[in-house]
Amino acid sequence: MTDYETYESPFCTRYASEEMQFTFSAQKKFSTFRRLWVALARAEMKLGLEKVTQEMVDELEAHIDDIDFDMAAKEEKLLRHDVMAHVHTYGACCPKAKGIIHLGATSCYVGDNTDVIVMRDAMKIVHRKLVNVIANLAAFANKYKDMPCLAYTHLQPAQLTTVGKRATLWTNELLMDLEDLEYQMSNLKLLGQKGTTGTQASFMELFDGDEEKIDKLEQMIAEEMGFTQCVPVSGQTYSRKVDSRIVNVLGGIAQSCSKFSNDLRILANFKEMEEPFEKNQIGSSAMPYKRNPMRAERITSLSRYVMIDTLNPAFTAGTQWFERTLDDSANKRIAVAEAFLAVDSILNIMLNITNGIVVYPKVIRARVMKELPFMATENIMMDAVMKGKDRQELHERIRQHSVAAGKVIKEEGGENDLVDRIANDPEFMTTKEEIEAKLIPENYTGRSASQVTAFLEKCVKPVLEKNKSVLGEKAELSV
Repeated sequence: MTDYETYESPFCTRYASEEMQFTFSAQKKFSTFRRLWVALARAEMKLGLEKVTQEMVDELEAHIDDIDFDMAAKEEKLLRHDVMAHVHTYGACCPKAKGIIHLGATSCYVGDNTDVIVMRDAMKIVHRKLVNVIANLAAFANKYKDMPCLAYTHLQPAQLTTVGKRATLWTNELLMDLEDLEYQMSNLKLLGQKGTTGTQASFMELFDGDEEKIDKLEQMIAEEMGFTQCVPVSGQTYSRKVDSRIVNVLGGIAQSCSKFSNDLRILANFKEMEEPFEKNQIGSSAMPYKRNPMRAERITSLSRYVMIDTLNPAFTAGTQWFERTLDDSANKRIAVAEAFLAVDSILNIMLNITNGIVVYPKVIRARVMKELPFMATENIMMDAVMKGKDRQELHERIRQHSVAAGKVIKEEGGENDLVDRIANDPEFMTTKEEIEAKLIPENYTGRSASQVTAFLEKCVKPVLEKNKSVLGEKAELSV
């Protein structure tokens, strides 16, 4: 069969980066198995196991990456065990060390420790891209911190905010995700070598009951693999709550990106803002004039997948029996990998969009001016109260005038005549000219601009300073 006659994951063919794909590749997985076997053998040798020699360790180290996947596949078909298939495959190219590969270990020594290492490396990629998305949005927020725009509650015009202030709402949620991600990264621990039920019984046999050496062995392995410590207790596996907690963070990133993408899609409908549009891009096969927000829609679509996917590790964690069962394996190798591939895909699109959001100031201004008379009524009412009028009576008159003006707009397709109605009402003791002098959008945005400045200075700047070495990343999308 050709490549076109078998299923291929869209994450690989359309969405995820090669970097993230490699992180979950067979080459990465099984070379990590071998690095763990090297670390185990080296530590056993240094702690006095005469059966393990430097020559054996050197031989193992020399063959970490040259994996015969065809042989491994044949062995797995014969043995029905992926770890032992790779033990045999490794032994075939390391004849001197063949007899000590995997000494004292159980399958989860390589399987689970590799999963932890892969998730650590994948989180580093997510972290780097997330920081760059935050940087892009922060720059956008600063650029447009003073530009008034309509703010909405219930998707109905409420008051004014600024384009930049709205961008801080998107940024703030991503900062929350970054904080959660960094917590999981800093608290991630290797499984270590715990044995078949977590008691390390096999290592008690190897080291004649010397528990100090067993602790030292585990610490040496952790350090060689780039960790400061191993989990304090476990069954055969690390707790599957680790997967659940990490994928929950990915689900949080998906939530934040979905919120951004949905807002952008609505703003595109308003013609206020839109995602970048390529010179030769086709928005619709039937309607050449359309500029569909296809990238934002893809974020929404992929985010939905990740948010639902968080349930997989949750159920897996909740249904593990005692020291372990194997109903986790097939599910977790799909659910965890695809959560990372999907979030990588989402962040690639986020990088692309946030690096080139298109803003249409004249449209934004026109939409503001159509609604501003409604929003200025509180100030008009307060001025009349200061002149001696009753606030409650004025509130009712404004309500009646607003309903009448809204009827003209909605039912007759006319212009907003609220200013004329209030100016012609003697109870307000004002003129049309005085009211129109108050219709300056910048006077109705409250502390929006200063809030942007304070937020960027206090919350975003420290994050960008801390991660300045990774800033400047961009993403080119293949589709």
